[in-house]
Amino acid sequence: MTGLGPFGAAPSLGLGVSGGPHSLALALLARDWAAARGGRVLGLVADHGLRAGSGAEAAGVAARLEGLGIPARRLSLGLSPGPGLHERARAARFAALAGACEAAGMPWLLLGHHRADQAETVAFRALRGSGAAGLAGMAAARPAGGVLVLRPLLGAGPGAIEDFLAREGLVPLRDPSNDDPRFARARLRAALGDPEGPGVAALAAAAGAFAARRAARGAAVAERLAGAARFEEGGWARLDREALGRDAVAEAALSALLRAVGGGIHPPARAAVAGLIARGGGSLGGALLRGGVLCREPARCAPPVPAVPGALWDGRWRVAEAPAGAVIGALGPGTARGGLPAAVAPGLPAIRDAGGRLVATLGLPGGGREGVRVEFRPIGGSVA
Repeated sequence: MTGLGPFGAAPSLGLGVSGGPHSLALALLARDWAAARGGRVLGLVADHGLRAGSGAEAAGVAARLEGLGIPARRLSLGLSPGPGLHERARAARFAALAGACEAAGMPWLLLGHHRADQAETVAFRALRGSGAAGLAGMAAARPAGGVLVLRPLLGAGPGAIEDFLAREGLVPLRDPSNDDPRFARARLRAALGDPEGPGVAALAAAAGAFAARRAARGAAVAERLAGAARFEEGGWARLDREALGRDAVAEAALSALLRAVGGGIHPPARAAVAGLIARGGGSLGGALLRGGVLCREPARCAPPVPAVPGALWDGRWRVAEAPAGAVIGALGPGTARGGLPAAVAPGLPAIRDAGGRLVATLGLPGGGREGVRVEFRPIGGSVA
């Protein structure tokens, strides 16, 4: 955990645990690390529901964690078979783990990825044509909504992790799909060969070099945004286009803003961002750039959803508190905009009661109400 903090007193850690060797080792190590600091851990076990007996297997993993002194919770994902299953399962699992951490008041989510996982990720992204940022692989620490995702084992080889479990006298579960050649990642894993071999080591080292470049670019982007953009309460930004510039840093900075304002998981393609800068305005990635204003494109807002605590609307807004039976959706056209730019108000988050009456509008002057709390939590993470 060195270099991943600070954590403060009595840290609370959520742990993504599948029952496999790496997540099981992570759970044991995190349990002892947190206990030594007066903290607590919670094991989170996702059940994809994709094969017979998966529910019982997840329940067994949770029971095993409880037996090791680690409180555990099972999360049912309810995935359906179909194309892109592995990738969909990864995304659903991550969203469920992060949401469970937030609900439990745990600001850190620990995952058990190791050095061979990093090499596999870099190779997979290279095959898909990723640029320098993608080739940096998985970050050891990164924000995701309301939690900070940590990968403490990213520098460890799988052999050392297996040896640790053997010393502890624990036999982990083995997921047969990890070796199923029907899945692209399984085929790639087989092609990479020995997880402790030189090929894996070289890919992991390359990820480290690209990560250093990504960090340097991130610092430059943060500095540029500090001088060129100002976020407003309603999840939109005022943009000084002259201060933003037109260089590669400007493209990366605007790309990050577009992802946050547009509610996307990933930023738009860099070439499309460069085109938006050259045009001086337009729509991209669900966001609208008009003059010095960057806001959500109203027509792209998600449909209303029940405003229950923990609900995420439009990939941007997390409900913390709202009246029973209320829904959250876009304010929409034809309403007073309180002096805001014309493009901004229709896309603001609005709380309506069960009868459709407007209760609160976040970001609109005078639009707040007691008993309503909605936080700007872009699903793609922080801007910089």
